[in-house]
Amino acid sequence: MPASDPTERLLLVHAHPDDETIQNGATMAKYAAEGRGVTLVTCTAGEMGEILVPELGHLAADKEDGLGEHRRGELEAAMKELGIADHRYLGGFGTYRDSGMKWHEDGYAIPADPPEDGTGHGNAFWYADLTEAADHLVPIIREVRPQVMVTYDQFGNYGHPDHIQAHRVAMYAAQLAAVPSYRKDLGEPWDIAKIYWSAMSESRMREGLRRLRDAGQQTTFDGIDPEGPLPMTTPDEDIAALVDANDHVEAKLAAMRAHATQIATDGPFFALSNNLGNQVWGLEFYRIAKGKLGPVGEDGFETDLFAGL
Repeated sequence: MPASDPTERLLLVHAHPDDETIQNGATMAKYAAEGRGVTLVTCTAGEMGEILVPELGHLAADKEDGLGEHRRGELEAAMKELGIADHRYLGGFGTYRDSGMKWHEDGYAIPADPPEDGTGHGNAFWYADLTEAADHLVPIIREVRPQVMVTYDQFGNYGHPDHIQAHRVAMYAAQLAAVPSYRKDLGEPWDIAKIYWSAMSESRMREGLRRLRDAGQQTTFDGIDPEGPLPMTTPDEDIAALVDANDHVEAKLAAMRAHATQIATDGPFFALSNNLGNQVWGLEFYRIAKGKLGPVGEDGFETDLFAGL
């Protein structure tokens, strides 16, 4: 690679615009500010997302179906706030469409019901051919040559079908990209040294929910019991890394505001922030899925995703 390119490079693979900011925005801003390379690949434009801005309701999928293009602009604005210059859509914008979802009674996401008339969008990401989708990511891996990749866990963190598919595509593409004899036309092989899955600390979520409850906002998260099951979280003993990016919280919050159709500034995310302090957004957690863990801090967590390379 040219000498001007950063020596340390991070690749993130996410399903929809806003996922990257909520889960990894502070890490992204921190590494970009430090001169490390940060590349984001987004798999869909989030066409099926719920619209939280009433005056933009006409963009909904069952109306004008213009949300994806609008969220494209939101993502561009968010990336400017985080200082990220390299952002791409898997296969190019519009190659894969948001598959939609519905909620299971136990509090996690599951695939949406297919249309009764048999119609629908043939390019829904959930139904994409795995090898075909991975082949869109392989050349990016081989071009960028990241030492570290971040994506979701096998459950997509909370069950969303596109998150699960993004996990599958990212993990498979990482394997294929390292095989010297695989698709030589897609570039020189590259083996990603460390792979992480984004995580939400169970203990910290419980603490936040307890503070919301004690502040009289117990319905903010739809009545989730801070002492009950929390399917979106990860037990702290399974978390390997904690990136402290509190110095970049304001960039993350600004990026969250840029995703205005998806994140309400008076909604539960910001209510949680108000009750825990902005530190809730500056600390981001990760499970290690591949590679050797670097040195850990006093709390037992690795503090830098590039540590040990």
